[in-house]
Amino acid sequence: MSLALEDILRLPGLQEMTVRAAARNLQRRVRWPYVAENEGLAEWVMGGELVFVTGINHPRGEGNLLSLLDDGDAAGIAGMVILTGGSFIQGIPPAVVDRAEQLGLPLIEQPYALKMVVVTHVIGTALVQTTQVRRSRNDILGQLLTGDYPSLAIARQRAAHAQLDLQGPRRLVALRLSAVEGLFKRHGLSEGERLWQGTRQRLEDQLEGWCRGRPAAVTAQLAGDLFVLLLPDVPDLRTALVGLHRQLLAVAGEMDLYMGLSGIAEDCAQYRQALNQARQALEVAQNLRPATGLCDFSELGVLRLLQGIVDRSLLDDFVAQTLGPLRAPGRKQPDALLHTLDALLKENGNGLKAGQRLGVHRNTINQRMQRIEQLSGQSLDDPLFRMNAAVAMLIWRMTEAQGKE
Repeated sequence: MSLALEDILRLPGLQEMTVRAAARNLQRRVRWPYVAENEGLAEWVMGGELVFVTGINHPRGEGNLLSLLDDGDAAGIAGMVILTGGSFIQGIPPAVVDRAEQLGLPLIEQPYALKMVVVTHVIGTALVQTTQVRRSRNDILGQLLTGDYPSLAIARQRAAHAQLDLQGPRRLVALRLSAVEGLFKRHGLSEGERLWQGTRQRLEDQLEGWCRGRPAAVTAQLAGDLFVLLLPDVPDLRTALVGLHRQLLAVAGEMDLYMGLSGIAEDCAQYRQALNQARQALEVAQNLRPATGLCDFSELGVLRLLQGIVDRSLLDDFVAQTLGPLRAPGRKQPDALLHTLDALLKENGNGLKAGQRLGVHRNTINQRMQRIEQLSGQSLDDPLFRMNAAVAMLIWRMTEAQGKE
């Protein structure tokens, strides 16, 4: 839950504000109102602001307004409000409206007679209240999703008090941006951080906007980079999530995005198990890279069998026996042979394609293949070994992912 531009326009006392451009993007979240006092904007905003332009302290001709739009769009502001009708800005030039529409940057006109002190007070108060509600809801959901609550009964009561609808069966979606490391390598820490945070902000906006259009849909963000959706189990859910993935890819920029879908949680007491299932499905999606970006836990076959093994030590022993000889903890790349085996399994034993997947020379792959067979005492041509290795690799990848959470 957050305050979007469309929410602000519905606040009491702000009915005179009129959308002039980019009404399609009114789901953008507003971080805070900011009154632009300087000639430019780029140095004074961080993204997510609703920028007010009065013309009081600086002339605001058509050229300056166009420049402000470009600066604001580049910085990721939520929208721009231009005050008109006073002695400073008589009206919004058509070229400014056209430019805002082209950029997709919401442009709002505010009559000068509507006092700024009233507008900023109304918006600021609503933002504080919304932040408090959101923090409370995230806290409740976080406790239910992790199982870290003092009392399930109290958690239910808190959810009801916060008007958090958790009634009925739910399925949980875990989603995460992928290829983040490459973003920082290409752009460096400073620019990479800006792009990363901007993308996360746009992703949150899209998720919240999507949930608003689906009854009883709830979004939450856990500590770290994992986004979570709690959704009613409806017949068109899979199709809707595929459409959501396409929508989110449009804002993911240079990064990829994958989703994992849990089985049905009949009650909020099962949310922790559902989160575990969704994470495992997400890990498979990140490794297998399906075209839809989505993996459903209920369709993962062997993964469901592994989930049913209560004694975790059985799985750990199986992984140690199958993959343990291939690890080299003291080396710079201790898991190089494991990643090579994984690539070979994904490419049906084709060394050339495995090398391309890993970005290494064919001779290196051949040497690693020989080393894998020597250390494991198994042949890569043996279908039984390949089956055991594939299952062990699946368990290992899940374990590694959960350890990084």
